[in-house]
Amino acid sequence: MSDPVKRRYDTSRRQEQARENRRRILTAASGLFREKGYAGTAMPEVAKVAGVAVQTVYKAFANKATLLKAVFDVTLAGDDEDVPIAGRDFIAAIQAEPDAARKIGMYLEHLAAVAPAVTPVQLLARDAAAADPAAAEVWRQMRRETLTAMTYFAADLLATGQVKPGLAADDVRDVLWTYHGPEQYELLCLERGWPPERYGQFLRDAIVAAVLV
Repeated sequence: MSDPVKRRYDTSRRQEQARENRRRILTAASGLFREKGYAGTAMPEVAKVAGVAVQTVYKAFANKATLLKAVFDVTLAGDDEDVPIAGRDFIAAIQAEPDAARKIGMYLEHLAAVAPAVTPVQLLARDAAAADPAAAEVWRQMRRETLTAMTYFAADLLATGQVKPGLAADDVRDVLWTYHGPEQYELLCLERGWPPERYGQFLRDAIVAAVLV
């Protein structure tokens, strides 16, 4: 009869090895995407840099677009833990804040802090979407996820009673979604050289002026 303790140990070891391989693949892919772009990065090269077999890469990620999305998710979250952004501590802190302007300020402080790492990955997906259907679907997924997040944020702001009269939830959502777009960071920071802190303050002031009394 096989030893159940040994089976559990072997399973645990395989799971930890799979997690380690995933971390190495994501680290390798992140570096290659930033250095060579989406089209210039090949899955065998990712495998080589990660020190794993190319089959291991495809087992973890169905294709290059899926890998790009995973790089984006990890970069946005700051780790590879199975905790959605909505469940993160900084979101809980924003939800607990009673003042709408402060909520917006807290969120934009966070966005400005992560944008230098996150936005280039978004722009890779956007630019790859023109030539790669799988990348196009990943880009659409990124946009949908942002729209969903801004829908929840708009509802949170409306609940404070500090939103301008006449603005519906969809109006507030669309303002948030527009200013949240990577195009704002691309124009102001990448093209015009603004520091992220100035970019965050600009968005904060613009959103407050647009939606709050």
